Amino acid sequence: MARVLTVRHMNRCIACYGCMLACARSVYGQFSLVKSAIQIRTRGGLQSKLAADVCLGCVEPACALACPQQALQPRPGGGVRMVRSRCDGCAACAEACIARVIRMDPEEERPIVCIQCGQCVRYCPHAVLEMVPVDEGGV
Repeated sequence: MARVLTVRHMNRCIACYGCMLACARSVYGQFSLVKSAIQIRTRGGLQSKLAADVCLGCVEPACALACPQQALQPRPGGGVRMVRSRCDGCAACAEACIARVIRMDPEEERPIVCIQCGQCVRYCPHAVLEMVPVDEGGV
């Protein structure tokens, strides 16, 4: 059964960035917060709370539909898979993303996109994130 990433308990987050580092290391082979598909950020203010910018795991992902090279392909249940060899760095996916979570990697000129692998969940010490089972039709 397919699974998609969701933020269940944002109030537990302490901004340790374990999820971001796990994503960057396991998916992109880097130890840099910039290379993470998930982003933890402050919402601002004196008593700021944290927010997680994550892929929504769309069943019909606008990012994949916008890709002229078909480098992003819809996953069963939601989200996308990336075929890096097809990507030409046009950034159409980032512009089309309804959640605004796809960013372009300035070094590789390719998108940094969540592939719904769940590595961020495994390294979150406070169970903020979860991979939720979905049927083939989506959430």
